[in-house]
Amino acid sequence: MDATARLWATIAAERTAFADLLDTLTPGQWATRSLCPAWTVHGVVAHLVSAQDSGVRAKLAAAVRGRGVPSRVTELLAEEYAVRPPAELVSRFRALADARFAPPGMGPRAPLADVMVHRLDVAVPLGIAVDRPPDAWGPVLDFLVSRTPMLGVVRRGFPRATYRATDLGWEHGTGPEVRGPAAALGSVLAGRPALVGWLGGPGVAAVRTWVEA
Repeated sequence: MDATARLWATIAAERTAFADLLDTLTPGQWATRSLCPAWTVHGVVAHLVSAQDSGVRAKLAAAVRGRGVPSRVTELLAEEYAVRPPAELVSRFRALADARFAPPGMGPRAPLADVMVHRLDVAVPLGIAVDRPPDAWGPVLDFLVSRTPMLGVVRRGFPRATYRATDLGWEHGTGPEVRGPAAALGSVLAGRPALVGWLGGPGVAAVRTWVEA
């Protein structure tokens, strides 16, 4: 199996594990505000389903209505799916585990980042531990530090530092060290401040200022 095929297999496994988690949620948990500012838990799942399930025509229509603004296009697609009940969304998400849509030019690291970061967006505010092998975060961290547009936004340049995943053997950059679990690094580098307290090292203060700005 080549590297690209392994990434798609990882995506399928992580989507299935996420669907398993979603199956355990109560109606109140589905209505909880996620770490992603635009969405509740329900909205996050609607986004993940819409990204893979909506066809070219629907994506083009959303692009026209959203005037080509990636974040708005993403929100419009999610809104179309958010009217569906949780059980239907989870069933469809599970059925799409092997779907292979990726934004043009981004490859499978983009949908892998989508599922990994958004799972934390759901799990962290609900106080649910995500017990998954950290290896899947390696390609995600590489993607995040590449400055490639992600999740509908272009991320601001993060502080110069040596970023180190303590559970993965992953490292990037030069400068004051910022270390912690791969999941926390991934969430913070994707612009979420909730897990910055999980990070340590002399570079954390600058990262906290950046992510909370």
